[in-house]
Amino acid sequence: MTAFLNVESSLTGRRWAGPDPAQERLAEGLAQAARLPLPVARILAARGIAADEAAAHLEPKLRDLLPDPLRLRDMQLAAERLVAAAVTGERIAVFADYDVDGGASAALLLGWLRAQGREATLYVPDRIDEGYGPNPAAIEALARDHALIVCVDCGTLSHEALAVAKGRADVIVLDHHQGGETLPPVLAVVNPNRADEDGALGHLCAAGVVFLTLVQANRGLRARGLAEPDLIGMLDLVALATVADVAPLLGVNRAFVRQGLAVMARRARPGLAALSDVARLDSAPSAFHLGFLLGPRINAGGRVGRADLGARCLSATDRAEAESLAAQLDALNRERREIEALVRDAAFAQAESHADPALSWAAGEGWHPGVVGIVAARLKEATGRPSVVIGVAGGVGKGSARSVPGFDIGRAVQRLEAEGLIARGGGHAMAAGLTVDPAQIAPAMARLSELALAALAGRAAGALWISGLLDARAATPEMIEALERAGPFGAAAPAPRFALSDLILEQVDTMGEGHLRLRARSGAGALDGVAWGAMQGALGPALLGARGRRFHLAGRLELSLWGGRQRVRLRLDDAAEAHGGGPSGT
Repeated sequence: MTAFLNVESSLTGRRWAGPDPAQERLAEGLAQAARLPLPVARILAARGIAADEAAAHLEPKLRDLLPDPLRLRDMQLAAERLVAAAVTGERIAVFADYDVDGGASAALLLGWLRAQGREATLYVPDRIDEGYGPNPAAIEALARDHALIVCVDCGTLSHEALAVAKGRADVIVLDHHQGGETLPPVLAVVNPNRADEDGALGHLCAAGVVFLTLVQANRGLRARGLAEPDLIGMLDLVALATVADVAPLLGVNRAFVRQGLAVMARRARPGLAALSDVARLDSAPSAFHLGFLLGPRINAGGRVGRADLGARCLSATDRAEAESLAAQLDALNRERREIEALVRDAAFAQAESHADPALSWAAGEGWHPGVVGIVAARLKEATGRPSVVIGVAGGVGKGSARSVPGFDIGRAVQRLEAEGLIARGGGHAMAAGLTVDPAQIAPAMARLSELALAALAGRAAGALWISGLLDARAATPEMIEALERAGPFGAAAPAPRFALSDLILEQVDTMGEGHLRLRARSGAGALDGVAWGAMQGALGPALLGARGRRFHLAGRLELSLWGGRQRVRLRLDDAAEAHGGGPSGT
C-alpha cells in the first residue's frame, strides 16, 4: 500500500501509514448516517462502530457498561471478608505497589474505610530495597498486627511471601497482572487475568478491580442496612490509574475515565488538586494530563524517593498535608527527569546500534531502576516497537518493558521465565518487569524479538499511523470539542493523529528543556505547534533551521490556554519535507 502522502521515510525515519480506501468509504458512510464530522467518523470507523452504535459510543455511561462484580472469581468471598472486617473493626493493612495504579488502588480502599470511620495501615515496599510485590519480611510483620491484609496491584505470583501469613491473617489479593498456573495460598484472589478467568475483563487495571470490589462490598453494607460510601466520587482515582497504567480504553474503562475526569474537575480531592497546582494544570483535566502531568509526579516517589508518597498524597484529606506531599513529589519528579535524561541518551544510542526490526532494547551498568520503565516508554514512543530497558547492578539485571497493541508483553516475559532465559518476569499486556542474569540479556532479548515479530507479523513495525488529512483552517476549538466526544483517548484507543500537508514553516525555535515550538501556514490557515522532547531526537534539529521551507506535519490537536484565551495547537509527532507541493487536506 502506498505510504500516506508518499512519506516513506520522515524526519524521524518512519513510514507514514493511513486508512485504506475501504475504511475511508466506511467513515464517509458513517458520517452521513450518524451526521458526524468526517474526522470523528474516521475514529469510530477504525474502531468498528456502526451508525446505530455511534450515539452510545460517544456518550459512555457507567450504568450501561459496568459489569457485575460477581463475574470475577473469588469476588463474593473477598467483598464479604472486607465488609466483615470493616463492620467489626478488625485491623486492616493495605499492601500496595509503588506506582500510580497501586497508589490509586490503595487510596480507594483507604477512602472507603475512612468513610465508615475506619483507618487502615498503608504499606508500600521500597523499589530498591524490597523490589516489586509482597516479601516475606513485610508480610510477617503485617500479619502479627492485622487480621486482614489486602494486596492491591500485586500478589498474584507471590506464593512464598503470602504463605507467611497463613494461620495468622487473612489475605485478599486485588490485582490485574498475569497469573500463573497456581494461585498463592490466600483467602481470595480477584484478578481478571487469572489463568482460570475468561479474560473478558482483562483490560481492567488494579484500581478498576478494586472499584468493582467496593461495588460488591457496598451491596454487602446495604444488605446489613448500613450506609454506603459514595463510589462515584472515587472515580477520579480509577480514571487516573486506568490512564497512567496504560490500560486499554475499551468497554467500562472508557466510562471510568470519562466520568472520572468530570469528578476530578470538581477539585474535591485535596491530593489531586494539589498535584494539579504544582503541575500548573490550569484547564479542565484530560486523559493526556493524567498520563503526562499527574502520573509522572505520583510515580516519582516510587522511582527515586519514598515509595508511599504517591498513595499518601492521593489519600490525604487535609489540604495542607496534600500540598506538602505534592510539593515533595514535584521536587522528586525534577530529580527523576535529570536521572532519566542520562539513562535515556545512553539507551537510545544503544538501541539504535542493535538494529533489531521487532524490538528496541538496551541494558547498562548502574542505570537507576527507578527510571528504566519510563525510558522504555520513551523508546517505544520513538520507535513504535515494543521496548525493554535493563539496569544492571550487583550482577543482576532488572528491567522494564513496554509494548504496542498486538503484542502481550506480560505473557511474553512469563514465557521467557518458563524457558529459563530470565530469572523472573510478569506484568500485563502493555507493560512488564523482569529480572535477568546479565549474561542472559542478549539471548533473552533475541527470543523476545522472535515472539514480537511473530505476534506483529503483517504490521508495519515502527510506522506512524495517520487518521486522515486535515486542513489547517479546520483545526478549530469546535473541531477539538467534536473529537473529544469520541474519547477518552489512550491505550487501544489512540487520539487521532492528523497530517497537514504542504505547510510553510514561519517560525521555529526551542523552548524549555529540549522542546520545540513552531508556527506553520497553509494559504489562509495558520497553526501553532509544539514538539515535546524534539531536540533529543532527529525531529528538532532537522526543523530548527528549516524556516521558510515546506513540510507535511503529523500530530494531534489540543487546546492550550494562553493569556486567558483558548487556542488550538498541534502536538507534533513527526514531519516530512514536502517535495513539489501537495493537497492541503479536507
